[in-house]
Amino acid sequence: MTPDPAAVLSIRNLSKLYKDFIALDRINLDVRRGEKVVVLGPSGSGKSTLIRCLNRIEPHDSGSLHINGQAITARTDLIRLRALVGLVFQNYNLFPHLSVLDNCTLAPRLVRRMPRAQAEALAMRFLQQVNIAGQARKYPIQLSGGQQQRVAIARALCMQPEIMLFDEPTAALDPEAVSGVATIMNDLAAQGITMLCVTHEMRFARHVADLIVFMDQGRIMEITPPEQFFTNPQTQRAQDFLNQMIG
Repeated sequence: MTPDPAAVLSIRNLSKLYKDFIALDRINLDVRRGEKVVVLGPSGSGKSTLIRCLNRIEPHDSGSLHINGQAITARTDLIRLRALVGLVFQNYNLFPHLSVLDNCTLAPRLVRRMPRAQAEALAMRFLQQVNIAGQARKYPIQLSGGQQQRVAIARALCMQPEIMLFDEPTAALDPEAVSGVATIMNDLAAQGITMLCVTHEMRFARHVADLIVFMDQGRIMEITPPEQFFTNPQTQRAQDFLNQMIG
């Protein structure tokens, strides 16, 4: 199977093993520019492993991964790849000893060799976009979980990626903060940024997704629009999952 030239992200027969355990089993997926793809599935289904393979935090063992038509392999420059594909972690991973502004400017200054003034102007632009510019001089410990999540998103955006990966971006957030993350993702998609998001939050998934990818036991079981997935899933496994998650 050849990659789709129209897709910003094209995955073919991607597999990942941990000794004898198959974490990803021949994954095939195409994602178009500006598309918001939400990956659902039970714990241990391979969701987080999939998105971690997309910027080679976890190298895949077989199959192919193409971004903008370019193959991502063991020879790929990881610094360039991770500038192209940003990842927002579940626990934010902000540097506690750095201010919000310094958290956001560190990578552009070190990786892109951007002058401090330019990096700070860029950071303030993205902090403003996620509605947290007023906290720029504070430290992570002074922020709520929802505010830290916004900073983590702004920090990833400061590398000006084409693809954003989110690993449980709404975990432990209150409903207002969850709504804020959804709004940010919709705004980013309108700017042409492609997103893949792993979540257990069903209402969030239904609201934000253009496409639902449902996984189980390392395999993709369904790829469907959200309304179809939530009202008429195509597999019994998906129906069982929804019954358990929604009731």
